[in-house]
Amino acid sequence: MAKTGTTTQGLRAAIERSGYYPTLVAEAVQAAVGGEPVVSYLVHQETTFDANEVRRHVTVLVLTGTRFIVSHTDEQAADATSPSPYATTSTESVKLGRISSVVLSRVVANPESYTPGQLPREVVLTIGWGAVARLDLEPAACGDPNCEADHGYTGSSTADDLSLRVSEAGDGPDSVRETLTFAQALSEATAATTTS
Repeated sequence: MAKTGTTTQGLRAAIERSGYYPTLVAEAVQAAVGGEPVVSYLVHQETTFDANEVRRHVTVLVLTGTRFIVSHTDEQAADATSPSPYATTSTESVKLGRISSVVLSRVVANPESYTPGQLPREVVLTIGWGAVARLDLEPAACGDPNCEADHGYTGSSTADDLSLRVSEAGDGPDSVRETLTFAQALSEATAATTTS
């Protein structure tokens, strides 16, 4: 379930509608947002199946005039460290100028008949700000097939701080639309900070 909008009251209402520990999630998000006005937000709840367990978690993305805020809450079953079930919630606040990439991947069915404005069946929003990077390395080689010299390694580093997948089949068309709206608002905000 994803919900997007532009007001602090709307953000609180979207968190309430998600039904996922709304008091806990709302308090964590509000503490991170502080007194700043909310420009845009996205609330995405996801259920995953892990062996014999059903696990839920919610991600809340908030855009203010100066920051991008990520809040993530997971529930955990009782374990050796806690005799009762518990939830873990974390927030991260990132200055807009630190966001290095906003990647939106769209999966479109029947691309030969695509029409402008048609909703993708799935979107993946990936946002990078340098906190986490994925490094893919492989042995380097030269063009000589008989060469036995060590040419070191070659590879690429990819910013991969947050990746959020939303599909029409799993989350509904409104969730896909709301993710597109938030991605556009974030992309425009980061572009504005690099030009000012």
